[in-house]
Amino acid sequence: MSLFAWPEPATDFVSEVLAPASVVQGWYFVFKGNEILLRFDAHDQWQPMGHGEAAQFAAGQSAVHYMGRMAGVPCFTVETTGLAGEIFGGLRSLFGHTDKLMFSLAGRAAQIVDWYRSHQFCGRCGRAAVTHERDRAMVCEHCRIHSYPRLSPSIIVLVHRGDEVLLARNQRFPQGMYSTLAGFVEPGESIEETLVREVKEEVGVNVTNLAYHGSQPWPFPNSLMLGFHAEYESGDIVLQEEEIADAQWFNCRQLPSIPGKVAISRWLIDAYLSRLGIPAAE
Repeated sequence: MSLFAWPEPATDFVSEVLAPASVVQGWYFVFKGNEILLRFDAHDQWQPMGHGEAAQFAAGQSAVHYMGRMAGVPCFTVETTGLAGEIFGGLRSLFGHTDKLMFSLAGRAAQIVDWYRSHQFCGRCGRAAVTHERDRAMVCEHCRIHSYPRLSPSIIVLVHRGDEVLLARNQRFPQGMYSTLAGFVEPGESIEETLVREVKEEVGVNVTNLAYHGSQPWPFPNSLMLGFHAEYESGDIVLQEEEIADAQWFNCRQLPSIPGKVAISRWLIDAYLSRLGIPAAE
């Protein structure tokens, strides 16, 4: 059994839909479009806006959504047109500047904002939708269709053979950055079928002995990443060039630049290094 400590799920947050009647303390995750308000403390750590500060956005806010409570403190998302002097940025701006729990809440907030913005109208008849009274759902009063926040399940897998791992560089990655393979589940597929298909499509190899390791919500914009290890079985690397810029076998003691510790791809890599008795990469 691996000695690697797989990150524990966030347990201090309780999801709720109906906001409390009165709020004297709260956290506000403020968005302008797809970007979140960036505020860092003296230790360069990001935090959401506090209750006393949130009133400054009242004039420009277009929607407020109650998320639930973190350690008893009510949490809200706020959509705004912005405020002079404030800086907004993508969620990736938070990497390395917050802990796992706070990043997961920021991701949850981003998904709620994106879902609400994308379901203002019924997908069947085109009429305006309204919010459900008790559930987190948008409802078409004509068709009675309920649209709940949707997740897109996807696999992410570290392929290994002995003391080597197969890492790839997506066309969108920064130069020199390599990571594990990933792909979305298609209709009618099992998770295992997706994994085998995606690895074969992206890098041309066959895998066996799939082992599930854990999952991570990935709010870019609404994925749920299901993490696996898989053993190499056969085949040579053949790139899916419209998506993969490069893929190589790397010795576990000589890894290239890889994602930071906030990402499940890094957890998969560190877990395999731990299995081999190799110290985790910095």
